[in-house]
Amino acid sequence: MSTSSDPVARDRVRIHRDHRVAPFRAAPWLPGPHLQTLGGKFLRPTPDPGLERERWETPDGDFIDLDFAPAPSREAPLVLILHGLEGSTQRGYVRVLMEELRSRGLRPVGFNFRSCSGEPNRVARFYHSGETGDLTWILGKLRERFPTRPLGAVGFSLGGNVLLRFLGRAGRTDGAVPSGHGSDGTSDPGKLAGGLTAAAAISVPFDLSAGTRVLEERPMGRLYTRYFLRSLLGKARDKESLLRPVIDWERLNAARTLRQFDDAATAPLHGFDDAWDYYRKSSSGPWLPSIRTPTLLVHADDDPFMPPRSSPREAVQENPFLLGGFHRHGGHVGFVEGPGPWAPRFWAEAEAARYLAGQLLEG
Repeated sequence: MSTSSDPVARDRVRIHRDHRVAPFRAAPWLPGPHLQTLGGKFLRPTPDPGLERERWETPDGDFIDLDFAPAPSREAPLVLILHGLEGSTQRGYVRVLMEELRSRGLRPVGFNFRSCSGEPNRVARFYHSGETGDLTWILGKLRERFPTRPLGAVGFSLGGNVLLRFLGRAGRTDGAVPSGHGSDGTSDPGKLAGGLTAAAAISVPFDLSAGTRVLEERPMGRLYTRYFLRSLLGKARDKESLLRPVIDWERLNAARTLRQFDDAATAPLHGFDDAWDYYRKSSSGPWLPSIRTPTLLVHADDDPFMPPRSSPREAVQENPFLLGGFHRHGGHVGFVEGPGPWAPRFWAEAEAARYLAGQLLEG
């Protein structure tokens, strides 16, 4: 977003800079990063806002399912929500965010990554942390359908990494990429912006290599890994007839870590040399200096999926389009407040919705 000659853009950047992130007070009955992480998963409700599913046929013969919440008003701004690894629009954090957005006059749209909507996708590919092509295509279609509506986006975890990488590519109008970080095949970065007015990203794995090492080396990391692998391997087996001819099927079935899964499946299916090549080229951290869309980053120093050194505080200080909501505690997509488990409050969703309402309704 250039602000030199656009008074509306300048006003939105001013609102972005003036936003004061609300304090987060971690629930004392959920001490430590793992209880915050697990408490966030199991305590979040899944309210049903009356979603309307639409299946969009993709140019490569596949499909993407989007879930539209009812519009709180005729001209309500839209907010696209990107879920995390092996999530969907059924997850509690997505549903809580939808309620927060609707209460502030914004219309949520849930983006289910390929294979995540409850039905296997049709082609020999899935989704991954650096895949911005589908996001680009969806935003383009939303802009065609709602040409006058302000449009924002929120990404959780893997979805936040996708969103930040997308925004960084959109900000690099010269088409350049950070050293060692290849293209994902999306052409013409100047067309990537998709009309996004503002964004928020929560618990992002800014450095995928560092995060993978944490999950492999720590006991709780290995527990989280088993949870994700069960789902990933189950989806792969549902598509055995498509995948067996193009990957090493025995190697995939022997995977016991996310890195081994990515070596056997993610990398060959999506054009990477191996897992480390995938992590290096798909991490969002190196793209943060290029972002030119007002963006809130919510992150906890004790996120058990990332080492504390990966927190991008310096990038936020140097880029006025980034606003840091950094906290010592909160876990991974945790950020649970409240006096007890009978009355939990979910700070990250409330803060992201408050920030986006300020940008999309006041700008």
